[in-house]
Amino acid sequence: MHTLKLTQIGNSVGVILPRDILSKLQLEKGDEIFLTDSPDGMRLTVHNPEFEAQMREARDIMKSRRAVLHELAK
Repeated sequence: MHTLKLTQIGNSVGVILPRDILSKLQLEKGDEIFLTDSPDGMRLTVHNPEFEAQMREARDIMKSRRAVLHELAK
């Protein structure tokens, strides 16, 4: 567990992520991270949960409509 401090950044408040956490998450300056609600509080992740849900749905459609998509690809 890491304790992070909030710091003033201009008119906003931000969190400084230590270099070891950035390295572990494979993040660099300018990358996006996502904060979502979870049953036990808030979750910070590098993956966009909305995009993942859309991709899951797309994979289901591609699997069930494989023949149609194969014909369209010709």
